[in-house]
Amino acid sequence: MNQRPHHAMKDRSTQDFLFVPEPPGEPEAGRVDAFAPLAERCRPRRLEELCGQEEILGEGRPLRQAIERDRIPSMILWGPPGSGKTTLARILARRSKASFVRLSATDSGLKDLRAVVEHAQRRRRESGTGTILFIDEIHRWNKSQQDSLLPHVESGLITLIGATTENPSFEVIGALLSRVTVYTLNLLEPGHLETILRRGVDQLRSEGKPVEADPEALRAIALVSHGDARTALNALEQVVEYLAPRGGPIRLTVDAVTPALQEKRILYDKSGEEHYNLISALHKSMRDSDPQGTIYWLARMLTAGEDPLYVARRIIRFASEDIGLADPNALLLAIAARDAYHFLGSPEGELALAEAAVYMATAPKSNAVYTAYGQAVQAVKEYGYLPVPKTIRNAPTSLLKELEYGKGYQYAHDYENAFVDQEHLPERLKGARFYEPTGRGREKQIQERMQLWEELARKQREKKP
Repeated sequence: MNQRPHHAMKDRSTQDFLFVPEPPGEPEAGRVDAFAPLAERCRPRRLEELCGQEEILGEGRPLRQAIERDRIPSMILWGPPGSGKTTLARILARRSKASFVRLSATDSGLKDLRAVVEHAQRRRRESGTGTILFIDEIHRWNKSQQDSLLPHVESGLITLIGATTENPSFEVIGALLSRVTVYTLNLLEPGHLETILRRGVDQLRSEGKPVEADPEALRAIALVSHGDARTALNALEQVVEYLAPRGGPIRLTVDAVTPALQEKRILYDKSGEEHYNLISALHKSMRDSDPQGTIYWLARMLTAGEDPLYVARRIIRFASEDIGLADPNALLLAIAARDAYHFLGSPEGELALAEAAVYMATAPKSNAVYTAYGQAVQAVKEYGYLPVPKTIRNAPTSLLKELEYGKGYQYAHDYENAFVDQEHLPERLKGARFYEPTGRGREKQIQERMQLWEELARKQREKKP
């Protein structure tokens, strides 16, 4: 894309980040740096070329309609690497009549933001058009820097598009988050990556490389790219460079592609089922209390190039679903392992995942909480939003007290063992039992405590007139 610094922006940083988009639909063939990576050379330039993300960009979706009407809202694009955040922002730039400015949060700060604000103010005065500010890796800006955006986003002077791989709930300040819409981009499906790889092959051909690719070879590359378009295209380019010295036409087959991929990547099978087979094997090994199988399948997944944070998420889920209150420390350890990996990275952080996985395998098991929650959800769906019993409603005003909110409420700490027999479920569900602890691990203690409470409840009922 052409880069054109505004005449009033003379320092290096603003010259580098400001560019004004071409008119909508104008072709850009030949404008991309021939030495740029393949992922950049064949980056989509129109919304119709973007693969995946139908949940936010499909026909009739609010964001799609906003783009088509050139009424782009301030937004945060949250998604994993290679899911299309920067590409989508560039497409928005080309479709909009607004000026488009790009900053990277890794090497910009308040000085750059002030220059953008001055540009936006001048642009509005001179032409009446707006300014879109795209901030890549916005989670890297600190609170002070994010605070500085607030008045300009709130006033509409700047339409903000932030891109982040981190959860905005934790990395973007609440005041800014309340003024934008968060759109979640997902990992691309293997089919999307195959389409992108075919475009990559077409791009290489247009550059004079005699490349042919079997569908199975492109699928093999897609399956080890873990939903990341950039990784897939970089792998394709590396494979072609690997095979090019042999001379003549370059034919990509599974056999030719396999040795060209990085050593760390181990191909899943052609159907893509192996990914799900491996996570199933890990989950069931932990559930069946087999630490040997657990550590093996964990190693298989990580050496195959599986995203360690994906594995961490599965371990965290397992801690809640299959261990629960039989060992409450399991969830704490699983989260700690995730944080340890996030802090250390590979390969050191993988040991924390191994520790957590083996802990899960050797911990007592219970799905009682998982079952109880499922039954409670089903009750909500079946009976709808039943009213809260008046006894346990809050009564902060005299009017609510007149309506008998809180009437008859018994304060548990005034009773033996801090337990009181009063109904907390809606009338229609009175007596329902959702959570039934097992006799395993900590749940044996919970089971005994609940039995004690039942006995206390019986005694309290007997004392009532």
